[in-house]
Amino acid sequence: MSMRLEMLQVARLARKLLGESTELVLAFLRRQQNDDGGFKDRSGKSDLYYTVFGLDGFSAFQTDVRKDRIANFLRCYGDGKGLDFVHLCCLARCWSTFGPAEPCPDGDGILRRIESFRARDGGYHPVGGSEFGTAYAAFLALGAYQDLGGNLPGTMRLVQSLKFLETPDGAWANERNSKTGATNATAAVVTLLRNLAVPVNPSVADWLLARCHPAGGFLATRSAPIPDLLSTATALHALAGMQVSFEHLRDRCLDFIDSLWTNQGAFHGQWTDDHVDCEYTYYGLLALGHLSL
Repeated sequence: MSMRLEMLQVARLARKLLGESTELVLAFLRRQQNDDGGFKDRSGKSDLYYTVFGLDGFSAFQTDVRKDRIANFLRCYGDGKGLDFVHLCCLARCWSTFGPAEPCPDGDGILRRIESFRARDGGYHPVGGSEFGTAYAAFLALGAYQDLGGNLPGTMRLVQSLKFLETPDGAWANERNSKTGATNATAAVVTLLRNLAVPVNPSVADWLLARCHPAGGFLATRSAPIPDLLSTATALHALAGMQVSFEHLRDRCLDFIDSLWTNQGAFHGQWTDDHVDCEYTYYGLLALGHLSL
């Protein structure tokens, strides 16, 4: 099962906790789609990155969306020429939501462009021609290959490149030479390695659990002042993938997520965030899905 489908399976459980608020979320997601088929970024423009979360939000509720408009929006990008690395991977992810009924018209072309971002150490980096890869880029690259039904070449070189992102405190950073780990990078690597059937040191779970804030939610780093929804969702997903219980944190995390909820049918990213969007709303669904189990 791909990483995307794995997360969707969990996000679909969020309605158990949302109850009647499910309709509010669906109404919010509908308002985020522009007439051209894409979903709004924080300035209101259609963007592939936010379209990923809009589509996965609808998929989490197994609700139909105007896919004819979305397909037209995606076709404008062709094989992704001119897109940066992140948006290339988003293009692949968006096409994957259609399934075999309407396959990506140039998946091989997108994957060739993604390979142009291969770092010399075997990983991937958002800047082409880089010496070393990053954890986030590795996660996105594997996801893109899964989404388009391709086989990622040189997987062992990719795994070896991740060894250099390990930090002295027993986690992973996004880039080399960091002294301390980062929650999202660690969660990404844990999920990536599990998908490649590579063992992960069980002590990583202790590092992730220690990032939980006393008021609930997870911190992005050891020194982060407040928790955020992205770190919370990804940490819970990584822990669940490792089959590590976080039941003792459940009530605290639910309180934290509830503090980010708005009657618009969406979630803020953190306590100081005034905006709502498809991205953090989807991460709210993913976190709630894990906490509903």
